[in-house]
Amino acid sequence: MSKTRIAFIGAGNMAASLIGGLRAQGLDAALIRASDPGADTRAKISAEHGIETFADNAQAVEGADVVVLAVKPQAMKTVCEALRPALTQSQVVVSIAAGITCASMAAWLGERPIVRCMPNTPALLRQGTSGLYANARVSEEQREQAEQLLSAVGLALWLDEEQQLDAVTAVSGSGPAYFFLLMEAMTAAGEKLGLPRETAEKLTLQTALGAAHMAVASDVDAAELRRRVTSPAGTTEAAIKSFQANGFEALVEKALGAAAHRSAELAEQLGK
Repeated sequence: MSKTRIAFIGAGNMAASLIGGLRAQGLDAALIRASDPGADTRAKISAEHGIETFADNAQAVEGADVVVLAVKPQAMKTVCEALRPALTQSQVVVSIAAGITCASMAAWLGERPIVRCMPNTPALLRQGTSGLYANARVSEEQREQAEQLLSAVGLALWLDEEQQLDAVTAVSGSGPAYFFLLMEAMTAAGEKLGLPRETAEKLTLQTALGAAHMAVASDVDAAELRRRVTSPAGTTEAAIKSFQANGFEALVEKALGAAAHRSAELAEQLGK
């Protein structure tokens, strides 16, 4: 990536996170450009990262190797159709907009190399997880460029089928909200058990952080980690049995299925 020229269309939070990650990895600010309709947004990202910014998307993509579409899904069609004359066939387009398929983008941009990504909000802290899918026009070099781009803010995993992005959306795209919901519930339950709310919240958050670190660092899966901390007839077993008796696993499966189904529905609606 040391010589790759990258243009961001849209300079909101996710674009800023990616730019920050690239700069932290040593990419020269002169190789990064961004466009955005908001003057304040342009001024902020330019001041923070030392990059050149534009109000005109066509100016931003001139000479770029990678064009990152970081606009809202509802605006994607309009942005793509206006940008199409300014793009060349040698540029790879990387979309981080949820729900917009490669086929839809090709219809708006013309047939060209396209990588579709599904990042999640922890990317804002460079702790993200992204699923990536490349169409048949993407070269190995362009795949590497896209992977390095998303790796600047966390884990980047390639998918063999575009449809799998609906599952990625369900697991990691929407996933942070599931953990936040569990944190809410644990904090409220701790308070009902007699803890001060602030204490219950701190215990919950640090426990979540510690468990996540253990799972990432461990050489065994989550099921084995759970078994190791679940003593027979102990307090943890009592809680786990209560979860399972109330259909915890089935509830999670149903919830993620609903998210994946909604992701597919949105792709169909937004792609028209």
